[in-house]
Amino acid sequence: MGMGTRQSQEQQEEIWIANVELARSPGHPFYQRLNELLDAEKFDLFVEGLCRKFYAAKMGRPSLVPGIYFRALLIGYFEGIDSERGIAWRLADSLALRQFVRIGITEQTPDHSTISRTRRLMDVETHREVFGWVLGLLADRGLLKGKRVGVDATTLEASAAMRSIVRRDTGASYEQFLSGLAKASGIATPTREQLARLDRKRKKRTSNKEWMSPTDIDARVTKMKDGRTHLAHKAEHAVDLDTGAVVAVTLREADKGDTTTLDRTLCEAGEAVAELVGREAVLHPEVKPKVNIKGIEEMVADKGYHSGAVLERVRNYQVRSYIPERQQKGQRKWEGKAGQQLAVYANRRRVQGNYGKSLLRRRGELVERSFAHCYDTGAMRRTHLRKHPNILKRQLIHVAGFNLSLIFRRLLGAGTPREWYNRARMLLLFLLGMFTCRQERNQRCRCMILRSLTARARAISFTARSKPCRAVVTYATDCYAVGAMFKHDRSFAEALPRAGFPSVRWATQSAGQEGSLWILQSNTQFWIRRSHIAAP
Repeated sequence: MGMGTRQSQEQQEEIWIANVELARSPGHPFYQRLNELLDAEKFDLFVEGLCRKFYAAKMGRPSLVPGIYFRALLIGYFEGIDSERGIAWRLADSLALRQFVRIGITEQTPDHSTISRTRRLMDVETHREVFGWVLGLLADRGLLKGKRVGVDATTLEASAAMRSIVRRDTGASYEQFLSGLAKASGIATPTREQLARLDRKRKKRTSNKEWMSPTDIDARVTKMKDGRTHLAHKAEHAVDLDTGAVVAVTLREADKGDTTTLDRTLCEAGEAVAELVGREAVLHPEVKPKVNIKGIEEMVADKGYHSGAVLERVRNYQVRSYIPERQQKGQRKWEGKAGQQLAVYANRRRVQGNYGKSLLRRRGELVERSFAHCYDTGAMRRTHLRKHPNILKRQLIHVAGFNLSLIFRRLLGAGTPREWYNRARMLLLFLLGMFTCRQERNQRCRCMILRSLTARARAISFTARSKPCRAVVTYATDCYAVGAMFKHDRSFAEALPRAGFPSVRWATQSAGQEGSLWILQSNTQFWIRRSHIAAP
């Protein structure tokens, strides 16, 4: 075979190309199944009917089809892309995604300005209707009950810098404000060091009542989860504790307390469940309802939502609350607060029971999982849009993608394309173990791996586990583990990197030579805790 050169391959491109000679993609199996679901439920007809009022009847520039627009926002969740510019680049780069959004190989993909203009054209209620349509798919498949919900909030970093904040009263920047204070104290020409020293002596230096962002008026100065002070927004989820589906999403100012934002989120969740109950009564009147016909009956939240006024309001909604109480000094005074007293005592009694404790554990698992999927691996922890209406539009479709992933976890065992890929690798390892295993009375899969480093062979007995590590770490998204029990050597661990599993963590017990080996395949920084299983 002769070697070709780059110079010999350089030639003028052909003017006309036959259609059969165009590059084609076999398509991604995950996105093919997603399109099959959307087509079966007539998604394109639904969104075209919703968005018809935003388009001109006859004249106007060529527009972005609503089905393509909403599919592009779903790609942001499934591919973990944080910005519309990144979504546009990924669409232009991938043939599989072209096939998913139904754009031909000879057509141009929409650029980021077209996606942004289409988003500004449609209102928040249209995006909320699409979110409710996805909830209807979950209800039809029994993946939304609506009886018990967990509520929690997290912070989203705003697309604004702290250095750009200005005074609400005068509009002066932070440096101009400090220079004015320095001149008032007798320093005519203050240096940066003097300004920094003067700033450290002040109290409440960046109060939201005095400072604002000129680029994003809805952003608020707040403390992030990692301890940094930044301009941020507050996202709040209401999650079905029976299935893990997100029933309602709200976006508020980051300086709003949990007790002030709970009512709006709970009311939106109640309205969503009521609409699903009415939808079932119209579409399937003869079938037993899958959504709780009484609506939301129980609400679970963390300590930040506890107050007498909140518990009394929730009680008036005819919803049982399960909110742990903060430890307080001394005794509370209930004079003139009989309603709050009854609500607080009833909530305390419920929380201390076994059922209440199980609900709190489930809230910590499912609500935090929705945050991890939507904002950490879903890449929306930092927003690239400004003002709440724009952010909420993207957020509603982003969380709708998370709800769609619940359907595919039941159908395919994987909710995202990355999870599909990791499942395939784990299946290969599982089949390898099954090929060399032998059955015992306890039905455990044991594989014998021979080692020839010494004159006599040693046998290693291990238990292959193909269970996702969510059973151990609920906030990891596409992470799978294989546990291995061993005796006296590590040849199995040395062979794993050659099999395509480079991330290996070795953990041995301090008392003896027996221990546990966990192999972690993930693109996150989370590790699985050590398993405490006795070696055979």
